[in-house]
Amino acid sequence: MGIELDVKPVKSWLPKLNNPLLIAGPCSLESEEQVLDTARQLAKDPRVFMYRGGVWKPRTRPGSFEGIGSIGLEWLKKVRQETGLPVGAEVANAQHTEEALNAGLDAVWIGARSTASPFVVQEIADVLKGTDAVVMVKNPVNPDTQLWLGAFERLNRAGITKLVGIHRGFTPFRETKYRNYPNWSTVIEVRRICPHLPIICDPSHIAGKREYLFEIAQKSFDMGLDGLMLESHCNPDCALSDKEQQLTPPELFRLLDRLVIRNTSVHNPEFEDQLDVLRGRIDSIDNELIEILAARNEVSRLIGLYKKEHNVTALQIGRWTELVNKRVAAGEKLNLNRTFIQIMFQLIHEDSVRLQTEILDRE
Repeated sequence: MGIELDVKPVKSWLPKLNNPLLIAGPCSLESEEQVLDTARQLAKDPRVFMYRGGVWKPRTRPGSFEGIGSIGLEWLKKVRQETGLPVGAEVANAQHTEEALNAGLDAVWIGARSTASPFVVQEIADVLKGTDAVVMVKNPVNPDTQLWLGAFERLNRAGITKLVGIHRGFTPFRETKYRNYPNWSTVIEVRRICPHLPIICDPSHIAGKREYLFEIAQKSFDMGLDGLMLESHCNPDCALSDKEQQLTPPELFRLLDRLVIRNTSVHNPEFEDQLDVLRGRIDSIDNELIEILAARNEVSRLIGLYKKEHNVTALQIGRWTELVNKRVAAGEKLNLNRTFIQIMFQLIHEDSVRLQTEILDRE
């Protein structure tokens, strides 16, 4: 079930945008020289449409560099004046938002930690009410689809219609090579619920390291996202925050050169006919899967009745471990992703345990 958001297409408020929306700039504004040097280099490539810069930086622990503060807004205004690039910055509370509006920034975005707090989002929405602001919202730190959508709803109720989502990954629940877990399924779900909401990707915060930026950026375009926010610094090795995930402008341009931007559709009847045939096969297989799961569920129900008769617990951890190991091994032989098989059978087994527990609890 979708939700109704009044969202203006990006093309309606960025009519000069011919490429995917690309926002680039340093993680943090550190000095006027650094800000302008980076901006001058980025402005050489017409693919860069907006300059980003962190003015206020929420840090996990005090003592880290927490941003240059309000003076950074003046530097952003100089960037726009000199290069013609629109400029934007993150706001984390009502005061930041008021200062950004007064400085005339072209866009603001709400960071992941702020999105996680409905109170903060509402305070920001109250300040923005009655303006024509461009507001981007990063996903919350945890993959909570409703929390992310709730932020857009609060802004929409304040009259904000120039909205963009930013996928920046989620706090990892296990060890991964990335700084933040991509969890593309959450983005897909938001797209399903709000198909008209533009969403761009922030590979910098997902990857955490330069060597993974390209694969994340390419994946985002393969998934049909609408653009990128990438961190770029004139001298990343000396950056005061997140230096490992920032690129020099020339490195950024080389990354962009490698990207393949795909069409969301093609006007080719032969292609569409063949796609319909293949999708029909998928539909048929999915229906078979549902029937198989229903049959498995019936066997689990019978097992639950048998366990109740003999006063046996619903969960036997040894059986569960053996089952997963065997299913994963069988799946790998058929070139199925190991993590996918683990997650799928964990969900299936958890539902079997739920069903059997309900049977055991019946009078």
